[in-house]
Amino acid sequence: MEEKLLIGSHVSMNAPEFYLGSVKEAISYGSTAFMFYTGAPQNSYRKPLSELKIQEGRKLLLDSGIDESKIIVHAPYIINAANKNKPDLWEMSIKTITSELKRTAGFNCKTLVLHPGNHVGNGFDVAIETLAEALDKVFEQDGTDVKIALETMCGKGTEIGINFEQIAKIIELSHHKDRLGVCLDTCHTSDYGYDLSDFDAILDDFDKIIGLDRLLVIHLNDSKNPRGAHKDRHENLGYGFIGFETLNKIAHNPRVSNIPKILETPYINEKPPYAPEIKMLKSGQFVENWKENF
Repeated sequence: MEEKLLIGSHVSMNAPEFYLGSVKEAISYGSTAFMFYTGAPQNSYRKPLSELKIQEGRKLLLDSGIDESKIIVHAPYIINAANKNKPDLWEMSIKTITSELKRTAGFNCKTLVLHPGNHVGNGFDVAIETLAEALDKVFEQDGTDVKIALETMCGKGTEIGINFEQIAKIIELSHHKDRLGVCLDTCHTSDYGYDLSDFDAILDDFDKIIGLDRLLVIHLNDSKNPRGAHKDRHENLGYGFIGFETLNKIAHNPRVSNIPKILETPYINEKPPYAPEIKMLKSGQFVENWKENF
């Protein structure tokens, strides 16, 4: 079973090796999937694809047996396509999402994770309609087959996409439903109020409201805060309120065996914790005090 677990983490993409370096980093953690940004997450500045050593990275992926279709790209955080109060920002968000879809296709990846955005006082209904309109504008011009995975959010501030019903509404309003899926973040869903200890019940709910075929990626994170806190503070596996046992069951649930699980847990002493976390998930065994001994 071990080799079939689709598990990985967020990895960096820095000079001089860029995507080749991302692949090397993922392999060093024992990953079978991973997620990256095509540039800095805080802005829309992007280096040309021709400079990013994509073909070298893809060759290493092939040699390493990692399924390219299980590699995820995350859109930058500056996007808010759910609010038209600042038309320039809305248009910039549409332009940035379109560009990111094209860049994702340039890496031969198939899934772009996107935060749905914030209503900034306009209310959920208006924001959901605004986002659906923006996504349709994107899909009418991007020219790719990359899917957008709308990430489940925790309800902090004026976030939208905070429950399955809101995500379903966004998809329902779109004229390009085939291009939309979901990224389920365990920290966010717990912080919103979902009880992840019975993940099959969560999946049943998801299937009824959205459709399980739309689940494209899982962000597997523990949470620093109790269920329903609406805080969005990730914790290392086994050190939060969700706990290793629940997260391990999610990772190994046969209903999501084909879905990549991506860790976005905090660095420890400025070092990525992903190798020991992935090792524990592969073995299904929690190592006591692993974080203190890291």
